[in-house]
Formats: sequence, structure tokens, C-alpha cells
Amino acid sequence: MTATPPGAGLARTLATTGTLTDPLWHRAVLATDRSAFLPETIYGPDPAHPGWECPITPTDPRWDRWVAGDFALVTQVDDGEPVSEDGRGRLPTSSISQPSLVLRMLQALDAREGHRVLEIGTGTGYNTALLCHALGEDSVVSVEIDPGLAETAVKNLAQAGHHPTVVAADAAGTPEVGEDEFDRVLSTVAARGEVPFPWVDRSAKYGIIVTPFEVGNTPGVLLRLRVHEDGTATGHFMGDAPFMVLRSQRPSSHRVRELVDEGAPGVRDGHTEVNPRVVAYRNQGWQLTLGHLVPDLRYAIYEAAEERPEWAGEATVYVATPDGSWALGEYTPEGSPYETRQDGSRDLWAEIAAAWDEWTRFGSPGRDRLGVTVDQGGTHLWVDAPAGVLDPKQRRRPC
Repeated sequence: MTATPPGAGLARTLATTGTLTDPLWHRAVLATDRSAFLPETIYGPDPAHPGWECPITPTDPRWDRWVAGDFALVTQVDDGEPVSEDGRGRLPTSSISQPSLVLRMLQALDAREGHRVLEIGTGTGYNTALLCHALGEDSVVSVEIDPGLAETAVKNLAQAGHHPTVVAADAAGTPEVGEDEFDRVLSTVAARGEVPFPWVDRSAKYGIIVTPFEVGNTPGVLLRLRVHEDGTATGHFMGDAPFMVLRSQRPSSHRVRELVDEGAPGVRDGHTEVNPRVVAYRNQGWQLTLGHLVPDLRYAIYEAAEERPEWAGEATVYVATPDGSWALGEYTPEGSPYETRQDGSRDLWAEIAAAWDEWTRFGSPGRDRLGVTVDQGGTHLWVDAPAGVLDPKQRRRPC
């Protein structure tokens, strides 16, 4: 009797949902046992303590269902040192990604035999194993910032019969990964605000980069870039892709109100014409634009007390950035001008107003019209074509 391939169940699930369509990756999923790349403890939300991740072991009734299903599995919290003595943690810091999302990314990579691949974020090694099976271990270089995770991944991969090059380094910089260029770059962690230019610089002409990307308050989107002869890369977004962020780009954990000091001596009163509630407008194109043009912005909205009918519809909107700049806007249904208070080196309501004006100037584009260019000068957001850069300072109009 022929033995059942270790990844048969997962392959069947992904094929049934239409996620797994490429024979190259179908064979890789079939041949790879995902459970073999799990640590003895994974983590899940603690129902009794919202905001905490509690340890889950194989004796937990959730284990088998989560491991066999199309779920992301948190494999490390708090950079490997859970802040609670009972093993619970606050911040997920490594995981085995959701299989359906992994396959979307691998298929978007369009990698084939002979391509050299640089993987950003080895994690437990499962994704690396899929790459090794499909392309050969000599074609795969993987970079992991956490030395402990890198060591464990090497052991997991060896037990699965794979021996790729695994480097313990910060992939947002310039890790020592040899002199050769890479035909494909795949990141399993999100670039926040800026796609590291070294990923472009180490890519071959016409290479492809696939990475999760996030700015501001967006949950993360999948970005596919093509590298050009001039050493730049351009591309579009391909749907939602919530991922952990590169550790060197990890945002501050402070809550908005923790950044606000209304009693500070430099607080300034004023007015703004922009509706303070605009920061929460849930158009994906706007949220990407806002996050890109007003970096590191956070917001919190406090609705007027329900027991005061005369305040119906009113709200106080706080915005803040980790550098100490903050502002509040008092929304009233009567409209502008809206009263404001602010402090810090940045005029946040002016920045928000400029971002809104720029976005509406281009016709209030949705996410499907937005794209990204990465060059030595940074990461640039544009509408429809690279010439239509969203930048209030340049006042460029769509072509």
C-alpha cells in the first residue's frame, strides 16, 4: 500500500478552496509535514484576558484542529521571553503563516527551476522547506533576525532532509548572503512604511519581490514588485496580507492617550477645516494614502456621552505620533471649522488635511488603483502609474 504523503490533508483543503493551483507547489505541500515544524508550544488568544496570548500544547483540544486547518499559528511571543510568569505573552513575534496565504504568496512569486530565492523571515522553517522542495536547497537562502529561531529552523529543515543556507541577521539591512543576485525575494514579515532597498539592490534585473506591506492603521496588504534595469522596483497590491512586522520597523506599543499631555506648557488651541473623523474613513485607498503621507499616525475616537442627548453625534478625535506630536479635534455635526488642540513639532491636522486634499485630487482612488515604487530615495505611493506620485509637496496631478 502506498503511504499517504505527509501534507495530503492540507493539500486537499487548499486545492478544494481553489487556493492551490500550481502543480509545483502542490507537490511541495504534499511532501512537507507542517506539524513537524511546530514547537512544543504554540499560542492563541486568552478568552479570560483579552490582549494576551496563552500557551497551547498538544493536549489542548484546539491543537489538532488548528494544526490541520488553514490557520496561522503563533509560535513565539515577546521575542521568546513571555512577559507573564505563567507563560502568557502580549506580542506575537513569530508564526507559521496561514497556509492559504503562504500559497498565494508562493504562486505570486512565479519562481521556477533555476531561480535563486532570498527568503526574509525563516521562522520555524516550514515555508523554507516548501521552497527547497520546489526549487532545490542550493537555490534557497533564508534570513532570520532571531538567532534562536534560526538555529531551530536549521534543525527542523535537516530533519525534513533540507539543508539550505540560513543566515541569522537583520534582513532590513544588508545581511551577508553571498555575492550573487537573487531572481526572487519573498518576505514572510511585513515591511512597514518602507520596503528595504537592499531587497531591490540584491535582485537581478526583472526579478520579483513579494512582501506584505503596511502603513499607518492598515492591517497589511500583499505587494508584488518587479525590478527594472534602472535598479528601481514597481508594483501593485494583491489583496489583504496581515503579518508581523520586521522587528527593526516595529511600531511603538504606546496607546494614543499615553502620548497626549493636554497640560503641557506648549499646547496650542486652533481650528481645522478637515473633518476630524476622516482619519477613520474605511476606504482602503485612503487609509494607505493617509498612512504613507502622515507616517506613524495613530488615532482614537471618543464618542460623546450617550446620556447627554444634546451632544448626539459629537466626538473628540485624538491623533498622535511616537515623536511626541499630538492633536485633538472636536467633531460636531454642524461642520467646520472644528476646534483643535495640539502640541509637538508636527502640525498633524495640517498633514492630515494635505493628505486628504492629495487623495481627493486624484479622484479618491481605491486600493486597486494604487501602486508602489521603491528606489534609493525610499518607498513612493502612486495612482494608476508611477508618474502619478501621491505627494502634496510636489502637487503632481494624474497624467
